[in-house]
Amino acid sequence: MLTVNGSVFMPSVLTLIGIPGLESVQCWIGIPFCVMYIIAMIGNSLILFVIKTEESLHIPMYIFLAMLAATDVGLSTCILPKMLGIFWFHSPNIFHDACLLQMGLIHTLQATESGILLAMALDRYVAICNPLRHATIFSQQLLINLGVGVTLRAIILIIPAPLLIKCRFKHYRTTVISHSYCEHMAIVKLAAEDVRINKIYGLFVAFTILGFDIIFITLSYVQIFVTVFQLPQKEARLKAFNTCIAHICVFLQFYLLAFFSFFTHRFGSHIPPYVHILLSSLYLLVPPFLNPIVYGVKTKQIRDQVLKLFFPKKDC
Repeated sequence: MLTVNGSVFMPSVLTLIGIPGLESVQCWIGIPFCVMYIIAMIGNSLILFVIKTEESLHIPMYIFLAMLAATDVGLSTCILPKMLGIFWFHSPNIFHDACLLQMGLIHTLQATESGILLAMALDRYVAICNPLRHATIFSQQLLINLGVGVTLRAIILIIPAPLLIKCRFKHYRTTVISHSYCEHMAIVKLAAEDVRINKIYGLFVAFTILGFDIIFITLSYVQIFVTVFQLPQKEARLKAFNTCIAHICVFLQFYLLAFFSFFTHRFGSHIPPYVHILLSSLYLLVPPFLNPIVYGVKTKQIRDQVLKLFFPKKDC
């Protein structure tokens, strides 16, 4: 590792310290994180298996749910194995290029998940506000286009971030990342050079993806609620509302954690560093952990198929 004028020139290895200020208890913090990961993997894998094997679930609502489950599996796997390596096995080092790859994958999957939540909201909007045209509008071709579209949007917007770090930064003030995983701003703060372009691009991507998606998701649900409350029968209102409640729960927990993490990391200078890192980690771990639980409890079709899988009815 070459040192020039007190800075490190193009380091090949970086060091993740985990949760600054809580190093002595990180081994205990790893236990609930590991439990959440195991539940997330089992729950999301069950959802994928049930939707794949049950033909009655091959409709837009459940296809989007399968996309969400696959994204959650990828997101959890990108972050937790390395995090547990830091907490339990004292393995903090990571190659510079591997760190940039982890950063790119995490943010790409986050952006993809946000796009899937938007697609799910639009599906519910059409199903409730224009039910007669739902099957026509949400054709198989549209589902493919939406899946490809949200993935390409994420890749196109996220890829420049690691490339800007790779191409622009040659000198680093330190190689120690005060984080439990390779997060964009945590890496940018290591640079001993002008980082304004990287910060501006990070804000642009965050507001482009989260801002756009939140606006349209909110508008969709506002219109859904207006339509639902105009239904004449109470039973019809409850049935329509119940089809949306799981989506609303997932939407709220994903974006509320995203906003807490985003704003405390950038503007919460008076907040202890371990709070930043815990919020960032929970933002990535809680949605994959909670999503299958929420959909398993609130969605009757998923719940029934999972129960049938574990408790098959015996033929008389």
